[in-house]
Amino acid sequence: MDTTQLRASLEFALEAVWQAGRITLGYFQTGIAVERKGDHSPVTVADRKAEQKLRELIQRYWPEHGIWGEEFGQQSGQTAYTWIIDPIDGTKSFVQGVPLYGMLVALSDGQRPIVGVAHFPALSETIYAAQGFGCYWNGRRCHVSEVRELKDAVLLASEIDAFAQHGRQRAWDALIQATYIQRTWGDAYGHALVATGRAEIMLDPVMKVWDNGPFQVILEEAGGTFTDWDGKPTIYSANAIATNSWLFEPVMQIVRGCSD
Repeated sequence: MDTTQLRASLEFALEAVWQAGRITLGYFQTGIAVERKGDHSPVTVADRKAEQKLRELIQRYWPEHGIWGEEFGQQSGQTAYTWIIDPIDGTKSFVQGVPLYGMLVALSDGQRPIVGVAHFPALSETIYAAQGFGCYWNGRRCHVSEVRELKDAVLLASEIDAFAQHGRQRAWDALIQATYIQRTWGDAYGHALVATGRAEIMLDPVMKVWDNGPFQVILEEAGGTFTDWDGKPTIYSANAIATNSWLFEPVMQIVRGCSD
């Protein structure tokens, strides 16, 4: 994909998340009915309608591309390019009326994401990047922080009990002891905070590809890292760690030495 096509893809993704984000806001803080999936995670009509809007727009403007979404699965395309979408990342926040939920869209070339957008409709924040273009936060160029020591770092996570459930409790406990501030500003917003320099480390012991979608290109273009717990840069693993790059090696030393 050349530079012109890459820019067009990014501009499309920004318009698409804005349109779909408006749908979610129509249901936000309204006491919306909540269903539970087989894994007991929540889902609402807002999740489904937002993903339907994203799929409709992709099929209209990029009919040759594949689609992989959380609510409606995979749809093959005629090329290696696939749009990866999570209509509401942080549905638990959404149904509780907490504005930290996000909408995630990425374009993968079959190997890695080359365009990524993380849109937070209730916060009016959008973090976005394309390969080689840099990372932007509401139109301004953004970067990870310059914090270089763990003792000064802000450490983020989503659900604390997930670390024990997935054999990562020792690593979490060790990083709590090593860092300055720990908060559960998690889900997609945690990775966005690292990309914009408001935190240094975000840990997720369990992830799906649509949760990861935009964050490898976003973090890398912001000067950071987005990897799995083995240190491999990818969105296709079942877990994720984001850092400001300065702290990547210290974090990985702790993680590698603390397998449960």
